[in-house]
Amino acid sequence: MTKKTLFERRHVALLSRRKFLWRMARYCAVAGAIGVVSLLIGMLGYRHFEGQRWPEAFVNAAMLLGAMGPVGEPGTDAGKIFAGCYALYCGLIFLFIAGLLVTPIAHRLLHMFHADPDDGSS
Repeated sequence: MTKKTLFERRHVALLSRRKFLWRMARYCAVAGAIGVVSLLIGMLGYRHFEGQRWPEAFVNAAMLLGAMGPVGEPGTDAGKIFAGCYALYCGLIFLFIAGLLVTPIAHRLLHMFHADPDDGSS
């Protein structure tokens, strides 16, 4: 019984460029979806806790999600607590998305270094 994995094992031939690009597209789509959901969470939080209009909520959430920091200081205590929690969340999500986007590339490079040259994978 073989174990199903997301990536090909060392003894399996390297994926074709086309299949690799499809894999990258899937990982980019997942990363984009996580980013959009995270942005919406931030926008809804700024709307609810700070009473900001959609454009201001978008700017603050996007700046925090992009690891740049908020545009303005929150005016309410609830807004400050939300902004702090959202900033911590954004830091983790930023690293998670970066790792998600690098994973297929790192795997392909490692697979190329470990592939057997006699098995026809190049």
